[in-house]
Amino acid sequence: MNVIKLKDRQELDRRVPSMPWYVEQFINYKLPDLSPSSLLEYVRDYETFFRWLMAEGLTEAREMKDIPLSDLEHLRMETIDHYKMYLAAHKDRSNSRTTISRKLSSLRSLFHYLSQIAEDENFYPLLKRNVMAKVSIKRTHKPKDSAARLEGKLLQEDEIAEFLRYVRENYAGDLAGNKQALAAYERNRIRDACIVSLILHSGLRVSEVVNLNVDDVDLKRKLVYVYRKGANDDTFKTPVYFRQDAVDDLRNYLQLRESRYNAPKKEKALFLAVANGRTEGSRMTKRAIQEMVVKYAKRFGKPYLSVHKLRHSFATDYYLRNDLYKTQEQLGHASPETTQIYAHLTDKTMAEAIDRPRADA
Repeated sequence: MNVIKLKDRQELDRRVPSMPWYVEQFINYKLPDLSPSSLLEYVRDYETFFRWLMAEGLTEAREMKDIPLSDLEHLRMETIDHYKMYLAAHKDRSNSRTTISRKLSSLRSLFHYLSQIAEDENFYPLLKRNVMAKVSIKRTHKPKDSAARLEGKLLQEDEIAEFLRYVRENYAGDLAGNKQALAAYERNRIRDACIVSLILHSGLRVSEVVNLNVDDVDLKRKLVYVYRKGANDDTFKTPVYFRQDAVDDLRNYLQLRESRYNAPKKEKALFLAVANGRTEGSRMTKRAIQEMVVKYAKRFGKPYLSVHKLRHSFATDYYLRNDLYKTQEQLGHASPETTQIYAHLTDKTMAEAIDRPRADA
């Protein structure tokens, strides 16, 4: 099992006992088909809902695990409308329409299982009345809408090289007088440039980068082997190609990985960091990589840039040179519909290119 899935499985095992018995039964039912990461999201959504039920006095239970099925059967559509308003109104929760739809979908999955699949000892459904069957959940991930939200927030072809140059060299110029920050940058700039370069030249997800081991890298064939999102087979890693542009960055980092980060022989992780108070390097976390990219992006003048937008930047550029299905395969999308976002993102680019002056004009 890859590193992130293993961590999420441990967290899932820790949280599930605090859930009602029927939620635990649902999670066990879904375990063969969904990743621990997805199931952990379900549990978090249920925690939010059950805490709200208790706060609103819609159950007499004092703890989540004691909420009976009968309380779910007595929920009305009005109650679900109030819950939606609660999610939308609490700004501290940062619930976008997409997040609210996901939380409602999690509930609908649970209620469907309890009313249509699970049975009691007399072969009757566990849940006699399913209020969530009446709830309409609007689709929020239309490719055209997603493209509109991303427009102007990605790196274009010339900016990709410019941002990489900034991470490799020019960031130091913005640290004048800050000796501590400059020392940290000098220590990590080759590693940081390698991570940014690999994402911008392959479109890897941050979770895929985190899970990479040294043995997963094949510089000669220009590919890495990764655990793809949504794939439950942890015995198989998918080969993903990267561009020639990333080869030198990987080679430079690999030459100093062991010495600079004092890598123990047992540590297989490709990207390492030395935590405060430690002497040996260990696998970088997802959060550390995300924060690293944001740090450079803010100084670069693109504060909205994130790891996922680096992936989008690669994908848009890749789609311009290839087709939908090659882009889908490179990015590891389960459906071509997800990849269609790049068709919409490149519409404007293609429209501008048609009237662009020739280089020899």
